[in-house]
Amino acid sequence: MDRVIIRFAGDSGDGMQLTGDRFTSETASFGNDLSTLPNFPAEIRAPAGTLPGVSSFQLHFADHDILTPGDAPDVLVAMNPAALKANLADVPRGAEVIVNTDEFTERALTKVGWAASPLEDGSLEAYAVHPVPLTTLTVEALKDFGLTRKEAERSKNMFALGLLSWMYHRPTEGTEAFLRRKFGKKPHIAEANVAAFRAGWNFGETTEDFAVSYEVAPAAKAFPSGTYRNISGNLALSYGLIAASRQADLPLYLGSYPITPASDILHELSRHKNFGVRTFQAEDEIAGSGAALGAAFGGALAVTTTSGPGVALKSETIGLAVSLELPLLVVDIQRGGPSTGLPTKTEQADLLQAMYGRNGEAPVPVIAARTPADCFDAAIEAARIALTYRTPVFLLSDGYLANGSEPWRIPALDELPDLRVEFATGPNHTLDDGTETFWPYKRDPLTLARPWAVPGTPGLEHRIGGIEKHNGSGNISYDPANHDLMVRTRQAKIDHITVPDLAVDDPHHARTLVLGWGSTYGPVTAAVRRLRAAGDPVAQAHLRHLNPFPANLGEVLGRYDRVIVPEMNLGQLAALLRAKYLIDAVSYNQVDGTPFKIEQLATVLKEAVHAR
Repeated sequence: MDRVIIRFAGDSGDGMQLTGDRFTSETASFGNDLSTLPNFPAEIRAPAGTLPGVSSFQLHFADHDILTPGDAPDVLVAMNPAALKANLADVPRGAEVIVNTDEFTERALTKVGWAASPLEDGSLEAYAVHPVPLTTLTVEALKDFGLTRKEAERSKNMFALGLLSWMYHRPTEGTEAFLRRKFGKKPHIAEANVAAFRAGWNFGETTEDFAVSYEVAPAAKAFPSGTYRNISGNLALSYGLIAASRQADLPLYLGSYPITPASDILHELSRHKNFGVRTFQAEDEIAGSGAALGAAFGGALAVTTTSGPGVALKSETIGLAVSLELPLLVVDIQRGGPSTGLPTKTEQADLLQAMYGRNGEAPVPVIAARTPADCFDAAIEAARIALTYRTPVFLLSDGYLANGSEPWRIPALDELPDLRVEFATGPNHTLDDGTETFWPYKRDPLTLARPWAVPGTPGLEHRIGGIEKHNGSGNISYDPANHDLMVRTRQAKIDHITVPDLAVDDPHHARTLVLGWGSTYGPVTAAVRRLRAAGDPVAQAHLRHLNPFPANLGEVLGRYDRVIVPEMNLGQLAALLRAKYLIDAVSYNQVDGTPFKIEQLATVLKEAVHAR
């Protein structure tokens, strides 16, 4: 086969994320291109066997370049009735459905509203159903390990993993080594899981129900040469921040408060003290951002991570950073809102909050990552802008990128930019009487950045705070003309940030342009490829820099009769484009907590291409 989409689904306590992670790791080591989509409930532990408690993990892997986790699974592994019912609508006719028959009890069926078992009433005739008593087989395989039945049942996810590994010729050595590491302090549990994994493999090898196994060759032509690893968006972003701090020769400081789906960045960075990383888990969002801003004042590459609700709480501190003109990275891993909203689902609805969510005229650069691996480069670019222009910078990711994964080529050190900065070391201004002094708001003529003076440097004492300062001297000023000058200067600094021109992919001189930003890149690109393969010309461009926009964006938009803007919000980028460039950007919007599907975007774009 050239590609396969598998979805593991079960109770939130069934280990579906671990199962998916292990299958993904082995698939990555085998050399396939891949893309993943974890999906789990917001509750720590929803009631067992209920629809709200279903957790799933979808993996798309192929022998060629792919861009998304796939629209619909070719194989669904359902560990109980709730998992089957919650996911069956996504499964196309003819797909394979592997069902744990042990869980299809009358009580479990009643919990999800089924009067009769779908395994017996003919409702699954459209699918290739494989009834497997996963629980019974697992318990039987572990009968010699001295475990209780409940303890043995916990390994049924490893039995399922072994079965799927046999079906698709996945390597097994890595998973067995992982299990022995994970349960290193409990060797008998480790060996029990290994035994369950092997039993699943052997079941596939010997049972007549699985007469065929499938092979998906490595994607040898999909990648440029290099060393690759599978990486999630949050992990790539963490590594990008560390790399930026090393390239800047600055300590990295993270002031953060745990919040889904950003918490993994705090977890990861806390492991890397050996790279000069300091992490502070604050008592709340306000304290986390305040501590990070203090670290920026002290000369660190300062970061605060959060999601939409936390951005709201940090807004005053971000405004203070605008006034102080200090580098601060604000990483927003977006999720469904408003308020607490959908903590574990994805959305792109914080763009306008990042642009305008502060009092007064407080402009902040905004950039967005487009894929999980791209989070690494986006973090370095955010650091470049913050350090060069002495400004807070918003870096937007979202739950889809944060938890999803794909192969990432590890860059060589000489591919990374030099981000080193020069701190102020002495006087930079001469008064009328000839006295040399330090002016904290005397600006670089090219970047309009003010000098960065580390506290404790003799002779560079200066005032900081949110009250307006005099341009140059930094003394408190209520002068109307000075305030007007400072407001316009801060805006000009952002407007003149150097960003690359927008690249347009338009091999057929199309009349329709699809313009995306952030995590819509994968589905949009896949949809564009599908249309072009069918002979429909469509152009594509994707924005990384959302404030300021690339200098050529207006010219690009003016070339096309139609501009389609797909967003996982109600049209925020489209509104910005209409306001700035006076074009009739057409929004295509989705806010259901899931990423776009390729088929739906291809349909919308095809209609736009053929519209009169």
